[in-house]
Amino acid sequence: MLKKQSFNYKWVIVALSFIMVFTALGFCSSTKSLFVAPVTSALGIERSLFSLNDSFRFISTAVINIFFGTLVNKFGSKKLICAGFVSLIASSLIYSFANNVFVFYIGGCLLGIGLSWTTTTMVGYVINKWCKENKGTVMGAVLAANGLGGALATQIVNRIIHSDDNPLNYKKAYLTIAIILAVVGIIIFIFFKEKPKDYTESEVTEKKKPKRGRSWEGIDSSDAFKKAYFYGACICIFFTGLILQGIGGIAAAHLGDVGLNADYVATVLSIHSLALTGFKFLTGFLYDKLGLRFTVSTCSVAAIVVMFLLASVTNSTTGMIFAMMYGIFSSLALPLETIILPIYAADLFGEKSFNKILGIFVSVNTAGYALGAPLMNLCYDILGSYVLALLICGILMSAVLIALQFVISAGNRQHKLVIENTKTLEETA
Repeated sequence: MLKKQSFNYKWVIVALSFIMVFTALGFCSSTKSLFVAPVTSALGIERSLFSLNDSFRFISTAVINIFFGTLVNKFGSKKLICAGFVSLIASSLIYSFANNVFVFYIGGCLLGIGLSWTTTTMVGYVINKWCKENKGTVMGAVLAANGLGGALATQIVNRIIHSDDNPLNYKKAYLTIAIILAVVGIIIFIFFKEKPKDYTESEVTEKKKPKRGRSWEGIDSSDAFKKAYFYGACICIFFTGLILQGIGGIAAAHLGDVGLNADYVATVLSIHSLALTGFKFLTGFLYDKLGLRFTVSTCSVAAIVVMFLLASVTNSTTGMIFAMMYGIFSSLALPLETIILPIYAADLFGEKSFNKILGIFVSVNTAGYALGAPLMNLCYDILGSYVLALLICGILMSAVLIALQFVISAGNRQHKLVIENTKTLEETA
């Protein structure tokens, strides 16, 4: 009699992770630029002051992620995820009732905490625990949910905000987001499991080496902190976060400022989110097949090109084409601030220090986020335009691309050294 094959619960976990990212990033992050103009206009707040809300969000995310390894080891992933959803719901409710900028800052702190425990870092931890093979592809597929979520959320939020001439419609949009988060949070609370039944720590490391993307034993975090390329990676990740998040936060406002109508801008953002879905999956697949250098270089070149395209947008047919090109190809750049962070940690430093290094990388990345939006909006407040800031970002991203080549080469040398030392020990044993 043939033995009945049991269902692998890891696919339920992958699906729940997908839904979690779809909702948290799609509704709480992808829609944020839609709120800039209506909120600041309705409440009479300068954009640079309102954008400090993002700074508080990213600072809280950075601080929380520094301690991610300690927190997840003590409380487990399920408790942190549930706490994350509670924080996201509270943030949306606070945004819906806020009447001054300081209350928005409180909501920003809660938003940062919530996203810390429901998005990139947590997904990296969960997938690393539940999936033993093709982690890059699975990670890409799960984080691609951000694109689909963003596409849907953008349309929903935009319609609510512009449903009539009421300047306070944005409050209804925030309340709608809170209700959606509550429903999804309950589903995850019911079905999420902490770890596989047969899970042991030793199973995290893959025995079979992929063609290019790699899983290796790695080095201890104490040794990693002594490596110059660790700090080089942190610097590159910081500026990548600053640039990409800063631009993403002002894209809708910039397109509106140059004269494009709100419906076309919403369409661009929706196409952007849909493209993000495909490109995140593609990024994970490319890493598994072609390795870190090719994948990171491809995403970085896309980032550089779209910054100059966005700076060139005008209220013309050509400008509309440039705007759509930005919407599509900026999606190829955004994996640098999501799926690539767990890949950096695993590829450059290995499994031994994965949790600690990942937490630090996400913290550094979000520290860049904290500065990105205020600097972009300060440029707008001074010059009345985002164009100069976009051009400077394009130049900075080019420098980051060059620096990353040295970081990746150093990581490859460290990987080779560990392998050689392991072989020597095995031969002399």
